[in-house]
Amino acid sequence: MRVLFVTSECAPLTKTGGLGDVSAALPAALRELGVDVRVLLPGYRAVLRAQVHAGPAAAFRVAGFDCRLLESRLPDGVPVYLLDCPPLYGREGGPYQSAEGVDWPDNALRFGVLSAAAALVAQGRGPSGWHADLLHCNDWPAALAPAYAPDCPSLLTIHNLAFQGNFAPDVLHPLGLPPELYAPERAEFYGKLSFLKAGIVCAHAIATVSPTYAAEIRTEEFGCGLHGVLERRKAELHGILNGIDTREWDPATDLRIEQNYDAGSLERKAANKAALQRRLGLAANPAVPLLGVVGRLTHQKGIDLIASAADELAALPAQLAILGKGEREHEIAVAACAARHPGRIAAAIGFNEDLAHAIEAGADVFLMPSRFEPCGLNQMYSQRYGTLPVARATGGLVDTITDGETGFLFRPAETAALVGAVRRALEVHARPAQWRALQRAAMARNFSWSAAARQYAALYRRLATPVAA
Repeated sequence: MRVLFVTSECAPLTKTGGLGDVSAALPAALRELGVDVRVLLPGYRAVLRAQVHAGPAAAFRVAGFDCRLLESRLPDGVPVYLLDCPPLYGREGGPYQSAEGVDWPDNALRFGVLSAAAALVAQGRGPSGWHADLLHCNDWPAALAPAYAPDCPSLLTIHNLAFQGNFAPDVLHPLGLPPELYAPERAEFYGKLSFLKAGIVCAHAIATVSPTYAAEIRTEEFGCGLHGVLERRKAELHGILNGIDTREWDPATDLRIEQNYDAGSLERKAANKAALQRRLGLAANPAVPLLGVVGRLTHQKGIDLIASAADELAALPAQLAILGKGEREHEIAVAACAARHPGRIAAAIGFNEDLAHAIEAGADVFLMPSRFEPCGLNQMYSQRYGTLPVARATGGLVDTITDGETGFLFRPAETAALVGAVRRALEVHARPAQWRALQRAAMARNFSWSAAARQYAALYRRLATPVAA
């Protein structure tokens, strides 16, 4: 089984969120099952700097751009093809935005060319002798690939339906797409050309990253305007829960934390809490519960609920450690919370992998009040570290947290509901024997990629096997 895995980000080469982690871990897990997965990634300037030994594998012209395909390997040995096209990807900044946080104005071309190149590589225009039995596209930046290769079996995974890649329809011509694609029953979306809708319509099957989210996105509340087309394709829509890298996220071996521990030595976790308090300038008090937050500071993640609850949380009493970056208004709000409560609330604006691990290991409770959450990874990291999550009952959070047993769920996206769930958690935290039992139950959960990889491999086989006449 030969699979071309097309993505706009892949850790550790480039990452803005969960897609980067998935694009690194899932192909590796699939190769362990014997699937010949190869990753196709844009040759961003930072990526090419990191992959200096990448060698040329093919060359072709796409939408008027001369492209080279470079061949290399990820740190875990997974083959990776880098689409080298300096006019599109040879610039400083992130995959989608400049360093100032402004969307690249030519994103339609940048990712339309990625999709078109994916179709060519899948159909044998890449390294000599290799073609794909299946094209696996991820999110809107790769979602046009099935439209370019309608005869190649294809799967589109939606990691977050809110990001759709909607552009003016005049990009159809430079991308070499047929005008009939721009129709309400195909890729037209409120006067725009929607890359994601094109993928939903054209791919042979669709997956998303948790079973609950697969059901939610067929409703008006969570469907982001695409619930109708997803409902029509519900027979081909699959919810496959993401996993996590259990080697990277393991408190027994994690080199980024102060003190290693496991479910049999939970008393050692206290050293991580003390180290985190020192690092962030929080009062050195082991008895005060410490609540952790790591992630994007956005409305989707419910960071405004945390900010509005901060005074009440500090008065419980509890401490709050926040790490993240995102929308400016939310960055300002959490910084103001820290300024009002020195020693009780600390906010680190930005992202720091070492500090993320330190918060997972050092906090007692982890907050995830997301308004929607396709899958989520931090609630799985937290359970693995014995840091019980308090989360909103939505998407993958429902599928990975057992309320009252491995964490605490609440339903309304309201400050009072969040505070109520934290109070419920801290009532249990005040009973050490019961808290230890919940920590051990959480740490016993298996969130490895093996189950997801088996489900994807089975879906690949079904899609790539011709149906008998």
